[in-house]
Amino acid sequence: MALLQDLIRQINDPTLRDRILQETDKLMKRKKFGLVFEEHLPECTPLHDVPIRVGSKVALKTGYVSDIYMVIKLDGNEALCDRRETHEKVTFQLDEIVAIAEFGEPIYPTLKPLDAVQNAPDSDLWHTMIEADNYHALQLLEYLYAEKVDCIYIDPPYNTGAKDWKYNNDYVDSSDAYRHSKWLSMMEKRLKIAKKLLNPKDSVLIVTIDEKEYLHLGCLLEELFPDARIQMISTMINPAIVARAGEFGRSGEYIFFVYFGEASPQRVKINREWVSDRGRTHTGNLRWDLLKRSGTGATRKDSPGGFYPIYINPENGKIEKIGEPLPEGVSEAPQVEGLYCLLPIRNDGSEGRWQWSTTTLLDGLKEGRVRVGGDNRRGFTVYRLARAEYAKVVNGEFEISGRGVNNEIIVEDIDTEYVLAVPGDIWKIASHDSTQYGSRLLGNIFGKKRFTFPKSVYAVMDCLHFCTAYKPDALIVDFFAGSGTTLHAVNLLNAMDKGKRRCIMVTNNEVSDEEQKQLTKLGFKPGDETWENLGIAHNVTWPRTVCTIKGIDISGNPLSGDYGTYHDRYLPDEEINGKYKKVKMADTPLLAKMKMADGFPANAAFFKLSFLDKTSVALGRQFRELLPVLWMKGGAVGKCPALENDDLPNMLILPQNKMAVLVDEIYYSEFDAELSQHPEIQTVFIVTDSETAYRSMIRTYDGKDCYQLYRDYLDNFRINHGGR
Repeated sequence: MALLQDLIRQINDPTLRDRILQETDKLMKRKKFGLVFEEHLPECTPLHDVPIRVGSKVALKTGYVSDIYMVIKLDGNEALCDRRETHEKVTFQLDEIVAIAEFGEPIYPTLKPLDAVQNAPDSDLWHTMIEADNYHALQLLEYLYAEKVDCIYIDPPYNTGAKDWKYNNDYVDSSDAYRHSKWLSMMEKRLKIAKKLLNPKDSVLIVTIDEKEYLHLGCLLEELFPDARIQMISTMINPAIVARAGEFGRSGEYIFFVYFGEASPQRVKINREWVSDRGRTHTGNLRWDLLKRSGTGATRKDSPGGFYPIYINPENGKIEKIGEPLPEGVSEAPQVEGLYCLLPIRNDGSEGRWQWSTTTLLDGLKEGRVRVGGDNRRGFTVYRLARAEYAKVVNGEFEISGRGVNNEIIVEDIDTEYVLAVPGDIWKIASHDSTQYGSRLLGNIFGKKRFTFPKSVYAVMDCLHFCTAYKPDALIVDFFAGSGTTLHAVNLLNAMDKGKRRCIMVTNNEVSDEEQKQLTKLGFKPGDETWENLGIAHNVTWPRTVCTIKGIDISGNPLSGDYGTYHDRYLPDEEINGKYKKVKMADTPLLAKMKMADGFPANAAFFKLSFLDKTSVALGRQFRELLPVLWMKGGAVGKCPALENDDLPNMLILPQNKMAVLVDEIYYSEFDAELSQHPEIQTVFIVTDSETAYRSMIRTYDGKDCYQLYRDYLDNFRINHGGR
């Protein structure tokens, strides 16, 4: 590296020399071990809604967005541009170019309403879908929901080489020698912001991937989230197995669960497809473990205090006496007439130890956590109920129906077809078949193929269920929304347990590589209506959302089938006094009763993330465009409000949205009086440049979420600051 720097210093061009030296300095600082990947040109984003002016940065709509031009003159429909790299002067038609934003360059977002579906008019719960480059959408979400998201589920591009994703507006294929580092660069930027969204006290990030990038992804997650707990699940998504020439057939993929704070997989009711009847684990009933320790640390010398006699009445198996630990060197306990003396002797005849001390054993007997099995002929075995298992009785999951001879608790059996459990890390679940419950389910909606390799809706629902079972009002985000499976799964989960989880989906509106070529041949360009209508957001994600909520196919006909035909396993827990307890199987609604044609009692709004021209931004002129952003920050309660025109009101009191906005601070008294009439309002926005005035105005609004807005829109909503 030193020799390289010496050679660089011989370069005569000072600008080029300094730039290369900067890059080599970065390389010298890179760690030698762990995840190391190349840096690439920062991503650029086309801004189709931003008008082109003199001084605008632009790129060709059908070219590389990193090939940047500066507009130096406008003449009617023509733009004279200066190419940044070569300073070549080129004239383009305006419909050939698009304004662009470079990574780290401030942009000014707005949400443009496109559509809405309402199938629960009495509900104030609204899902949202945003058409956008997910990097910019994430930055907006950071402003809206920093540290408020309970679960992020993403299914990013797998980078198989099949042109399934873009970098700088160009599809990445298998011939790209740097496709892995481009993928990592793309993922790193987005996961850094995702971390800021998640509640650090209790939240989960879920990422699905296949064998092409799972090793890189695992290292990246370890690097970005060093304090999180990370577990990788292996799951079968295609039982039929996809044959591959010269390779083993593909049938599975991987799911990373990244747990923050106190988050952990939650025990839910699942059927025996998930768990094994063998061994002592996951039987569904209370699990009694051996009092005699096994495995490591199981010998007498590991814990001399754990080598003591237990005296049992051979007639009834009752523990009558617990002896003191035997002194070192003594291997035989005193005999007690009429009682069976039991010592922790291992199967190989060596001296073991009990799991509990004498004091803990006495306490366990009082609580009913000790029982004895066997008889005088075969010998006796002592079992214990671990603290975690005993908690299931305390919190009401199991009802005590009696007591045994040793005061041990006896509980009612539960339906053995279902268990309350956390499954293992290898999932072979029939309903996770992506062909049956992904592709064919979409075929049921659209009648033909519109999307390749959608996830099984049940596979996504399962992931979310294990992470949000006891969070019925969880906020869930998916910023690689694809076909819209996540919102579909959230609606299904809510219908199952009467939850009110809210989902935010983000997807771009890209067309496939093949469609792109065909549209270009026909003379269409990105941004044209025909091109946009064929994009994934408009052609797949949103139509699926509308159809599944309404219970219709794309032609308006009722959907056939039900959600439980192959998935009758979920049974909701009943919440009693803040605790969850088992309910009888006969009393629980199965998914088979949920007809697809019934749809879901849910609402959803569809927005496009747009960008405002810096020169035209002013709060008074852009408030209409700003209102959906405020609505989302207020929790997206009720239908998104709208202004008929740009006439700016002095205030907005919106009880149906549980929010209010004071636009002109001189009307504070009237505003305050109105608020007093609407205690249901939870979010208050105050427009003022004075911090002192703001603090004074909100002093009586305890319990409400209050936010200061500035008259300068740029200060509030400028996003994209690169590495912030």
